[in-house]
Amino acid sequence: MSSSPIIEKSPANPPHLSETRKSSELKEPDSRAEHHQHGQGLEWSELVRIAFVALAAAAVWFRLWEPFSHISVIGIVAALIGGYPIFRKAFENIVERKMTMELSMTIALLSALAIGEFFTALVITGFVLAAEVLEGLTVGRGRRAIQSLLDFLPRTVAVRRNDQVIEVESGQVQVGETVIVKPGGHIPVDGIVLGGRSFVEQAAITGEAMPVEKAPGDAVYAGTINQSGALEIGAQKLGRDTTFGRIIEAVERAEKSRAPIQKTADRLAGYLVYFALGAAVLTFIITHNVRSTISVVIVAGACGIAAGTPLAILGAIGRAAHQGAIIKGGLYLEALSAVDTVLLDKTGTLTFGTPQIREVVSANGFGERQIIGAASIAERKSEHPLAKAVVVRAMELAIPLVEPKNSRTRPEEESG
Repeated sequence: MSSSPIIEKSPANPPHLSETRKSSELKEPDSRAEHHQHGQGLEWSELVRIAFVALAAAAVWFRLWEPFSHISVIGIVAALIGGYPIFRKAFENIVERKMTMELSMTIALLSALAIGEFFTALVITGFVLAAEVLEGLTVGRGRRAIQSLLDFLPRTVAVRRNDQVIEVESGQVQVGETVIVKPGGHIPVDGIVLGGRSFVEQAAITGEAMPVEKAPGDAVYAGTINQSGALEIGAQKLGRDTTFGRIIEAVERAEKSRAPIQKTADRLAGYLVYFALGAAVLTFIITHNVRSTISVVIVAGACGIAAGTPLAILGAIGRAAHQGAIIKGGLYLEALSAVDTVLLDKTGTLTFGTPQIREVVSANGFGERQIIGAASIAERKSEHPLAKAVVVRAMELAIPLVEPKNSRTRPEEESG
């Protein structure tokens, strides 16, 4: 990947791509898999757990029910129930010999319980649970930006079979079949135009700002938008084999990749925990105060370092994808810190991709309103991007739009 460009232009919004081609099947595997990954989604059980811990903390603070003078039953029960996910992950980290945020905060939580700071233990529990929910929301936002690319792929496709046009699920289209795409529809395959003429918005794939005219023999790409006439397309590539599919896979790989800075953050998080334990030992040697010793452990949790770095990278990749730029991974995002010059090689990168009339140079005494008015009548029913610019300019000048009595467009003239 070292030779690949750091950033590629992509659709304004990106999805997950499964082994099948069907849009509905692209979403379901990931939604199930997310429940098995840390912080991949927001569940009601997480919110209920946080609310339970918060109410228990309030009860401990106001001492609503304390049958024992030195032990808070509510505090202990709430810390154990609320902290169960934290304890489970900490145990898994111990088995894997890894120092993580959960293990660090478990040490702090148990330390607080050991010295009778039950309210503090609940605050720590609530903090960790809330941090994991925020992590899930951040990850979910990045995934939604990726999954929104599915809007560029139709769920059903019109294909010609046995001299009839029928609607089939997108996953049932086969290479070599003829696909029919109506005006305004999204093209579902990479292929060659067999019949029809139209303008196709393909900035999402090629970066071209202006819609491109397509005629028989021209190539079209999945995920692009057919703007005007109907097209008959011979399917050549489907699903993950299309250019659009490769873009999606690039984003998915970017999500899973780890930047060098993340490894550094994990290592520093481990060092911080060891430093905190060493500082706690030193505190006890100097003060002989157990409460002060454990307070050091509580304060020096590694949550920020361990969780903040991957969240920042994932959030940046998701945000960039939402804005239309595909960053191939944290490695390349980190490399951007050393960039001092950016080269932009495609029209549309810095422009809107929508032609506008800025000036009208007239002759023989005709004014701008007369010229635009006459031109708008001729261009009223045309789908050409420049024709639309003429009509928009007429509307800006408050010129009444007149429907032409007779209108005929010859493709070779409109493209010229």
